[in-house]
Amino acid sequence: MTGRGEGQGALSDITLLAWAEAAGPGARLAYHTGFLVVDVAEALSRLRGEELNRLRAVAAAACRLSDAGRVHLVQQRLGPDRFSYLAIARPRRGAAAVRVADLVTAG
Repeated sequence: MTGRGEGQGALSDITLLAWAEAAGPGARLAYHTGFLVVDVAEALSRLRGEELNRLRAVAAAACRLSDAGRVHLVQQRLGPDRFSYLAIARPRRGAAAVRVADLVTAG
C-alpha cells in the first residue's frame, strides 16, 4: 500500500487520478491521513491557502473516481479523530471502464 500522511509530501488530485489509471484491481492508496471533514473546512482546518485547496481537490477527485466506479473509498481508524483515507482500485468492466482523463476538471 502506498501511503500519504502528515509530513510525507502532499498528494495532488492529478497524482491520485494517474494512480487510478495505472492501478490494478485491489491496489490501495492512502490519499489523506487526518480527519477529512474537518481538514477541508476552512473554519476548522489547520491548513490554509494552497494546502487547503490541494486537499479539497484531492477529496473531490476521490469522489469522482468513486462515482465513476473506479475505486472504493474506505477509511481506517488510527485513533481519536484520526483516520487513514484509502482508495482501493476496482476491476474495470463495461461501463465502469471510465477513462480517468474524463474525470479531470479545472479548478
